[in-house]
Amino acid sequence: MPLPQGLIYIQPDFCSFHEAQHMSANDPTPEAATTETAPNINPDTGSDAVQETAQDTAQGEVADAVRGNWVDRYAPAWTRPYLRLSRADRPIGTWLLLLPCWWSLLLAMLSDGRASLSDLWIAVGCGAGAWLMRGAGCTWNDITDRDFDGAVARTRSRPIPSGQVSAKQAAVWMALQALIAFGILLTFPPAAIALGVLSLLPVAIYPFAKRFTWWPQIFLGLAFNWGALLAWAAHTGSLSWPPFVLYIAGIAWTLFYDTIYAHQDKEDDALIGVKSTARLFADQTPRWLRRFLVASVTLMALTVLGAMLPGANPLALVLALAGPWAFGWHMVWQLRRLDIDDNDRCLMLFRANRDAGLLPLPFFAAALLV
Repeated sequence: MPLPQGLIYIQPDFCSFHEAQHMSANDPTPEAATTETAPNINPDTGSDAVQETAQDTAQGEVADAVRGNWVDRYAPAWTRPYLRLSRADRPIGTWLLLLPCWWSLLLAMLSDGRASLSDLWIAVGCGAGAWLMRGAGCTWNDITDRDFDGAVARTRSRPIPSGQVSAKQAAVWMALQALIAFGILLTFPPAAIALGVLSLLPVAIYPFAKRFTWWPQIFLGLAFNWGALLAWAAHTGSLSWPPFVLYIAGIAWTLFYDTIYAHQDKEDDALIGVKSTARLFADQTPRWLRRFLVASVTLMALTVLGAMLPGANPLALVLALAGPWAFGWHMVWQLRRLDIDDNDRCLMLFRANRDAGLLPLPFFAAALLV
């Protein structure tokens, strides 16, 4: 799809800051310094915020990363751009990719009543694979979106548009992460290996989805919840209908949390012609989010029933069904606090979905022990 005409290019902050240093060195007048640093001025917070923003940008920190994260504080300087490409400074995405794997693994164990040390490796392998493949996927996303990212306030500090790494360097880093993840995948049963290879298709398509559909969050859901299929196959060696229902439940959850996330960029997205469910739903967002909430909770509960019936221990069944119930109440809590015009609130609620996704796990584990 062709880019919108007449787009105003916004220069990355990283480059602007260093050009400001160079200009002020040649022309040390206050006027020259003020002209070059003006894009970083926040009229609500004053000159101290200008200095803090310039310092953060000079260090290459990403705008929406948590301040003081381990990458910015402890990682060797030469590794930071690559770790930022992988979103290691923003671990929420790894959790959102991993949690459907763990849901599925525990439910697969409940379905056949079998648990072994190999399941511990599946859980660990899914964790390592989620970190690596989330990193590879985000790197691919940044390569394909480098022109868009340079035009959006929240993303123009990312490593490629800010000039910390080139697209070729990013591609090498992406391939390295994917190869290590493939090595882990080879330790799983053949059905899981095949599913892991097939997962590359939605990962490859997702960055382009916002250019041709108002529902790019569906493509993100297809990629991020693939572990619901893979982990089930890793435990059982095959697939049945419950993991497919869980997969759809996860997609509905992704539509819930990523619509909230997308509201941060809706104004910039409108300017550059990028589509999202946040722009599509607009003021009707809470109504749509309630629908996604009901769908995800109902489908997860149906997965529990499909995995455990017939012949389930009644207490174990009640414990397992408490997982979707707790999951749903956390999403209700998010809806009650949602303000789609408050970017900080949207980011906070998006990150809170780690806790929402963790809530079913202790209930599933308790059911397994009954």
